[in-house]
Amino acid sequence: MKAATLVPGAPGHSRVSDRDDPVPGDGELLVEGLLVGVCGTDREVVHGGHGELPPGAQEMVGFHESLGRVLDAPEGGDLSPGDLVVGVVRRPDPVPCPPCAAGEWDFCRNGRFTERGIKGLDGYGAQRWTVPAAFAVRADDRLGDLAVLTEPASVLAKAWEQAERVGSRAVFDPRTVLVTGAGPVGLLAALLGVQRGLEVHVLDRVTSGPKPGLVRDLGATYHSSLPDDLAPDVVLECTGAGALIFDVLGRTGPNAVTVLTGLSGSHRTVSLSPGAFNDELVLDNDVVVGSVNANLRHYRAAADALAAADPSWLARMITRRVPLERWTEALTPVDDDVKVVVDLR
Repeated sequence: MKAATLVPGAPGHSRVSDRDDPVPGDGELLVEGLLVGVCGTDREVVHGGHGELPPGAQEMVGFHESLGRVLDAPEGGDLSPGDLVVGVVRRPDPVPCPPCAAGEWDFCRNGRFTERGIKGLDGYGAQRWTVPAAFAVRADDRLGDLAVLTEPASVLAKAWEQAERVGSRAVFDPRTVLVTGAGPVGLLAALLGVQRGLEVHVLDRVTSGPKPGLVRDLGATYHSSLPDDLAPDVVLECTGAGALIFDVLGRTGPNAVTVLTGLSGSHRTVSLSPGAFNDELVLDNDVVVGSVNANLRHYRAAADALAAADPSWLARMITRRVPLERWTEALTPVDDDVKVVVDLR
C-alpha cells in the first residue's frame, strides 16, 4: 500500500512511501483509507516540528482527520465490513490519569497521551489502516465523502458542550452566538449553532470567495467587521487572533460564555488593561474557557450533526481535493480554500 509519510519539522522528508499492508490485532478493524482532511496542525507537524515520531520509527504516517471503509471487523462487535468509519485521534495515557481512565482523554492531565498522525502514533494517511474498534465511530453512509468532516466537527461538538455546561451554572437561555472565523472550524461551529435554533453571526475578514455565501445559506449572518451593536451570549473563537479575542471579550452580553478553540501560533504582544479585563469578567459574570480535542461522545455528536445537515451545503465546504501522490500540495493554502482533503484511493 501507499502512505503519506513525514518527519516532523523536516519537510524535505515528506513523501509517498510503500508500506506493507497492516494486520489488525485483537479487537481491531482493518480499514480502507478513503480521505483525510488537512488542517493547520498538519502544516505545523510537517513544517514546524509540532509532532513526535512513534517509538523507534524514522518517519511516520501523517494526518489525523480520517475517513475509511471497514474491510474486516471483530465478530460480535458494533461495526461490520462495509461500514463507513472515522478513527479517533487521541489515545489515553498509559498510567492512566483520572480523566483518561474515565474516557475523558481530551482532558488528560499528565500529557502522556498519544495522537494519530501527531504524537507517537502513525496517522490515517494510508490506503489501509487499523484501529481498535473502541476508537472508531460509524458515519452515516448517506454522507459518503462528507463524513471526513467528522473529526473537526467533533472539536466543535465539545466546544458547544463546554459552553452549555458552563452556562448551566445559572439560567442559561442563549439567543445570540458569535463565531469568529469562517474557516472549516468556524463554519462547523455556526452549523451546530443554527441546529440549536440560535441567531448565529460569523465574523471573518474576507469579503469575497465562498465563505460569505456558505454562512448566509446556512441561515446565519456574515460580517467582515465586528458590529458595534452585537452583544453575543455565546462566543466560539476559532481564529486564535489575540487582538480580536480581547476586542470580542469587551463586547459580550451579561453572563456570556466564550470558548476558545483557535491557536495563535505566535507570541505577538497585545496591549490591554488587565484591570478592565478583570472588571469585565467579574461584573458581567463572564466566563472564558479553552477547549481542545474531543472524546467518543463528541465524535458521536458530530456524526449526528453532520447526518442532520444539508449535504449540498457540506459539499461546498470541501473546496479542493488533492491525490495521495501529490499530498504535500495540500499543505500550501490557495485562494478561496475552505476545506482541503487528500484522496487516498
